[in-house]
Amino acid sequence: MENRQTIDKKATVMMIVVCAIWGLQQVAIKAAAEDVPPVLQIALRSGVAAVMVGLLLLVRRYREKCRVQTWRGGVIVGVLFAVEYIAVSVGLSYTSAAHMVIFLYTAPIFAAIGLHIRFASERLSSVQWLGIVIAFIGIAVAFYAPSAPGEGWITRQRVGDALGVLGAIAWGATTLSIRCSKLAEAPAPLTLFYQLAGACVILAAVAGVTGQTTLHLSGIAIASLAFQTVVFSFLSLLVWFWLLGRYLASRLGVLSFLTPLSGVVFGVWLLDEKLDTSFVFGSLLVLAGIVVVSGHDMWRANRAQPCLSSR
Repeated sequence: MENRQTIDKKATVMMIVVCAIWGLQQVAIKAAAEDVPPVLQIALRSGVAAVMVGLLLLVRRYREKCRVQTWRGGVIVGVLFAVEYIAVSVGLSYTSAAHMVIFLYTAPIFAAIGLHIRFASERLSSVQWLGIVIAFIGIAVAFYAPSAPGEGWITRQRVGDALGVLGAIAWGATTLSIRCSKLAEAPAPLTLFYQLAGACVILAAVAGVTGQTTLHLSGIAIASLAFQTVVFSFLSLLVWFWLLGRYLASRLGVLSFLTPLSGVVFGVWLLDEKLDTSFVFGSLLVLAGIVVVSGHDMWRANRAQPCLSSR
């Protein structure tokens, strides 16, 4: 039986770095949007990262574990990953990176609801349902930003925010699909390869059909694409899978909530984005609700452990 460790200093530092990278992702996409359309950015980074992960699979000799039965689940997660990032890339044209990262990282809420419906072992407690209610109230509050004079209720920012929620739903569905398919038993890099390959093919097609193929390789564009490809899509995700294989997922999940916080900080700092009061208050409710949902199991497990007296 495989035992996973509780979080130590090494894992904490690694998670802080990973969360900072994930939070910076939306900012990197938005910063280079004038030189490379977001859809094309994600297609390019996903294609190069898919090649890198594919080479890793060959080098690590995963052939025995990468069975053909995984392809059906792979197609599904590839499509869902593409849908998630189509929503993100289009949404960033309408809303800020700070807004996008908060709404996108409501994904654990949708994943928890799907897992509750599908698996008896994943039933949510009454406290966790309370956390979900708090998170949805937070989404509603954060969604309600004051409209500019003359604007109706449907503003550009609210359209972008809604696309962020759509991306979160697709992300949550991806988690559920992995659990319900052969990918649950497959090596994590194989699942990542399916996601990256699917995103590359579908987003490249979308970029071609919609005419978003302009590529101006400025310094910012090159730096953004390099960061998204090597640091985010390859290194950070592999580190995340490595941590999941060695440490308790519930503990890592709680630390991962540093991601939306860091995303908001980077958006304000690097892009000079403004935050209205309703968004800040709603975001805090969203984060509180997610912590309640994902941290409840960890809290319950800690209470169940016997107290050990010191010598």
